[in-house]
Amino acid sequence: TDNLASAGPQDMVILALKTQHIAGVAANLQSVLGAETVIVPVQNGLPWWYFQRHGGSYEGRRLESCDPTGAIGAHIPPERIIGCVVYPAGEIKAPGVVRHVEGDRFPVGELDGKTTPRVQKVSEAFVKAGFKSPVLDNIRAEIWLKLWGNMSFNPISALTHATLVDICQYPLTRDLAAQMMTEAQQIANALGVEFRVPLEKRIAGAEKVGKHKTSTLQDVEHGRGLELDTIVGGVIELGKLTHIPTPHVETVFALTKLLDKTLQDEKGRLRIEKGA
Repeated sequence: TDNLASAGPQDMVILALKTQHIAGVAANLQSVLGAETVIVPVQNGLPWWYFQRHGGSYEGRRLESCDPTGAIGAHIPPERIIGCVVYPAGEIKAPGVVRHVEGDRFPVGELDGKTTPRVQKVSEAFVKAGFKSPVLDNIRAEIWLKLWGNMSFNPISALTHATLVDICQYPLTRDLAAQMMTEAQQIANALGVEFRVPLEKRIAGAEKVGKHKTSTLQDVEHGRGLELDTIVGGVIELGKLTHIPTPHVETVFALTKLLDKTLQDEKGRLRIEKGA
């Protein structure tokens, strides 16, 4: 439906918008919320709810890169949220047509790490739909693992128009991605998050995906706004919070943000066409 209010209260709302569009619909979600409705955000990058139900000295802190005005947090109570990480890769081939490239995992978890009947129901719904959806006791650690690749490969691909395998097999960009990922890992470690996969294995996993254009590169080619603030900007924000330098991340972020501004100012798109 193109009329959210007509749907009525739901058991579960999967919020599958790009992060920059969530604030525009957050206020309208009230029409689909019942007494026990859960909201499952499935965005890339750091979520606006990262420090909600987090515990510790940063409890409740708002990530300004993810929710600059506070509009999202004001309309989506943290008690309704089930965290989720999206691993499938796909391509938009036409309006309403998505080509699935690879991946079938949607790990889920309560923000406070507890295993509850409702998170188990969410997991069961994904599994019945044919996906893998384990319930995790630390969903933030899994978010960092996915973010590790997005915050490096996505902006590099947007700048170079290269696919994942090309970035990983070209020594200079492979090294740049590793430098960015090292900075991010230091921040995550400072926040108490440990990575269950070594850095080189994470890069190897991206390489195995093959000739896949990241979602950010697809957006460049179609002239859509780029999802950079939560994927890259959020890492920089947490770097400042934890007093960890992020020179490689900041440089790539600045270049990609200018590319985004140029594309939006010119209302253009950028695609490399094969020569004769």
